[in-house]
Amino acid sequence: MSPLPQARRITQAIVAVVAAISLLLLGAALGLLVRVPSFDSSEPEVTPVDIGFSQDMSVHHQQAVTMATLARERADDVAVRQLAFDIETNQRDQIGRMQGWLGIWNQPAQTTGPVMQWMTETGGHQHGAAPMPMSGGALMPGMANSEELSRLSSLRGPEFDVYFLQLMLRHHQGGAPMAEYGAVHASVPAVRALAKNMLGSQGSEMELMKTMLTRRGAQPLS
Repeated sequence: MSPLPQARRITQAIVAVVAAISLLLLGAALGLLVRVPSFDSSEPEVTPVDIGFSQDMSVHHQQAVTMATLARERADDVAVRQLAFDIETNQRDQIGRMQGWLGIWNQPAQTTGPVMQWMTETGGHQHGAAPMPMSGGALMPGMANSEELSRLSSLRGPEFDVYFLQLMLRHHQGGAPMAEYGAVHASVPAVRALAKNMLGSQGSEMELMKTMLTRRGAQPLS
């Protein structure tokens, strides 16, 4: 058997890895270029909302990237593969921006305490409809657990497409409250703008996924 197909697969894998790293670096560079509070007293102070949003949304996005990468390679329908590509590309870029900001602010890439703590007011009282902080290790709303990810990895063909759409739709729905809160309560304009951008792009993707599921005779996950 000719070694050419194997060589082509290896080349494609290398190109995919290089592209993923390039997107993260580009996102980080864009994040560094955005004006953030430093020595300019006219800029707003970085708050726990800015930091927590960037930390927790990076983690939330990373699971979406993981699922989208798998779908880009395995989805049976070309439309699902295109959706997965769009999600992977956009969210890798956004992760890069948020991690770039955290680097400027001298903050860790991930929170060291309960996730979503930044969505509560001082003193632990909820602000509006914000969810309560979650204990360390708990999954944020919408995120798939290990069993669900294992099942997705085991599927092929149209069954894979349906389950991917169900998991990703729930993932987007779960992350929306964080984006909504960040869009309103973040202090840094660039953080608010990114949160609003997430709401717009993911809102369109959610409508598309609902339509795709309906066409396949499937329902969103409860």
